[in-house]
Amino acid sequence: MENKIILKAENISIGYSHKKKQKVVAENISISLEKGKLISLIGANGIGKSTLLKTITGIQKSISGDVILNDKKTTDYTSLQLAQQLSLVLTESLPPSNLTVFELVALGRQPYTNWIGTLTDEDILKINEAIELTQITHLSNKKHFEISDGQLQKVLIARALAQDTPLIILDEPTTHLDLLHKVSLFKLLKKLTHETQKCILFSTHDIDLAIQLSDEMIVMTPENTVQDTPCNLIEKGTFGALFNDENIQFDIEKAKFLFKNL
Repeated sequence: MENKIILKAENISIGYSHKKKQKVVAENISISLEKGKLISLIGANGIGKSTLLKTITGIQKSISGDVILNDKKTTDYTSLQLAQQLSLVLTESLPPSNLTVFELVALGRQPYTNWIGTLTDEDILKINEAIELTQITHLSNKKHFEISDGQLQKVLIARALAQDTPLIILDEPTTHLDLLHKVSLFKLLKKLTHETQKCILFSTHDIDLAIQLSDEMIVMTPENTVQDTPCNLIEKGTFGALFNDENIQFDIEKAKFLFKNL
């Protein structure tokens, strides 16, 4: 049975406008995000990863080409409709508040609640499901500022799960985490894709871990953007083109980056 494609982009160019001039960051990008897959987005700093995420989530328009989300252009969705199709987890700090973990996860239901924000039985069920899936039940009554960075990242993922969209996109979810919590978070994302059959796309600098745990990877280099399984990308030598530095080399046999002359 063919996997359902939730989002696809064909030959899009991404960038931004500055003083009435368009600055192209990357072009000829074609990607497809399938149901039930954990997909990582990698590339050197400044290559355009965040711009690509902003473009496919509808935060900014593509310079050319269309992004199709569930058979409809992202530009044809209202903000509310888009929030029912994809959820976004950013690395930004939370604004000051006294919200508990439960209340923070409950914010994921905003696209479905009425203008008063009253939670229905179904809303509460979705919130509790998200909390259980991310294994943070013991944190429910804690204030969000009382928990660790690693725990907060799980809470934000739970909020995205409560939003109940087919696609979840995370921008650098492991930035402030130590190795133990990075591995734990990657494993959680892997588990969630396979248990919920949602597609999860995340950008990361933790390339070695991404190679081990991703179903597919999107690799941005100065020359092009390619999407494939980690094994195929290793065989093609794609990772060797990531960094223009003779001191960093990708070892195909060990499937990891090695540092020379250090």
